Formats: sequence, C-alpha cells, structure tokens
Amino acid sequence: MAGKFRAVFLSIARQPRPAALLATGLALATVSACNTGNVLSLEPAVDVGSQTAAVPQYSGMQRLVPSNPYMTQAAYPRMDTPMSPTEQMPASETDCRQQLKRLDVAYTDLAPIHEGQCGIDYPVKVSAIGSVEMKPAATLTCDMAATFAAWTKNELVPSARWRYFSGVKTIHQGSSYSCRNIAGEGVLSEHGKGNALDVMSIELNNGDDIDVRKPGLFAFRTRGFLNNVRADGCQYFTTVLGPGYNYDHRNHFHFDIKNRKNGYRACR
Repeated sequence: MAGKFRAVFLSIARQPRPAALLATGLALATVSACNTGNVLSLEPAVDVGSQTAAVPQYSGMQRLVPSNPYMTQAAYPRMDTPMSPTEQMPASETDCRQQLKRLDVAYTDLAPIHEGQCGIDYPVKVSAIGSVEMKPAATLTCDMAATFAAWTKNELVPSARWRYFSGVKTIHQGSSYSCRNIAGEGVLSEHGKGNALDVMSIELNNGDDIDVRKPGLFAFRTRGFLNNVRADGCQYFTTVLGPGYNYDHRNHFHFDIKNRKNGYRACR
C-alpha cells in the first residue's frame, strides 16, 4: 500500500496547484478509508443492564455479550462506589465475608446498589479467587461470590489439573450484576439481584483458552472437561444452563443461586 500512495503523491506533485490540492484531498480520504479496519469499537449493547460489570475481552476487543433468555437493554460499564467505612452489616454478611477470606477471594465491598426492583444491599466486587483471576471483576452478592469461589477451588481447578495437567489462570465472565427481567416473563432475572454469573471461557496456565461453546466432534478432552464443569456446578448452584440447553446459551454457562421451592435445581 505504501508504494501505491507514493505513486499517487508523485502524480500530485506534477499537477497544477488547484488540481494538486484536489488530488491531495482524495488521497487523504483514501488513507483514512484504508485505516478504518484497525479501529476497535464496541458493538451495540446486548443483554446487559446499565449497571452490569461485564465487558469481557476477546481478541483484543471489548464485546458486550448476549446471554438470553433475558431482555436486552442498552448498557454501559457501571461506576462502582466503595462502601462507606461507617456502613454496618448484618451478622450474616460479616460471616459471609469471613468465608470469602477463608476461600482466598480478592474482593472489594461496594456501596449498596438500588435501582427500581433491582439491586444488592451489600455487594462485593470479586477480582480473583486465589491465583485465579476474574476478568472483568464480577459484582455479586456475597453468597453468590462464596458459592462460585467454593466451586472454583473444589471442582474447576482440580478438573483442569486432571484433564489438562495445568492450573486455571483466568475465568472470563460475561455478565454478573445486571438489572433486567427474564424475557417474555416479566420476572426479575437473578442477574438483577447479583445472584448470577455467566462464564464465557476458562484460560489455563499452559496457554489453553477453553471456550465454553460446544466443542467439535473429536474434542474428547474438552468435551469431558466441560461436562465436568456442568455436572459439578449442579452440586453448588441451583441453576446451571449452557450449550446444548438452547441457542441463547450456546456460548456460555449461566450459574445462579435462585431460591426455589422444595430445593429444585435446574441443571440443563
């Protein structure tokens, strides 16, 4: 392309001044058009509420990730406010944070989130579970954070070591707290309560990045690993949905701790 532009400008230099100015403008427009392919841009926001913490990174781009069956809303990364030092927590929240510390969870206490029917009274923002990073950091209730941390340490990490002989470096999540309803039902999503987390991929210390999307026919190790992720998750969460359940969950695992009657769990 550099040779092409050199020829264009040599041609311009030989033209009368008015014609040269016009040709220069056309050449600059061509340069601009050639460079637009390198500009990174955010895609239109899909299925993440205005208070979501989730802007997962793939291939150097920030992408807002769809995770239906939830209604879509315009979305922007939330501006987190740290919890006031004078804020008093109930004993259950204090005990939960002790559990986070025992699980070696790196977290920050945030100010209460209240927006209509959505919100979290005592939110935490989780950035790591032991040596496993959470990208981006996830805004959750303490109970959901503790449940996810226990599953990560007791099930996910050992499964990765058994299948891949490697530790887990990063969990790439697609949506944590997000104010939205379940599409077509008018019922508040567990994301709107901070009780849900969507996992897009799992990056290992050996460099493997395991995409949650359904693996190929002969990807036996990956399929076995993802089957373990789903089955083991059902021992910790009350909802586990992922690829194979429906088209909307083709690219992620949805985990939540929704409280249902009779202890019912939805694992699909």
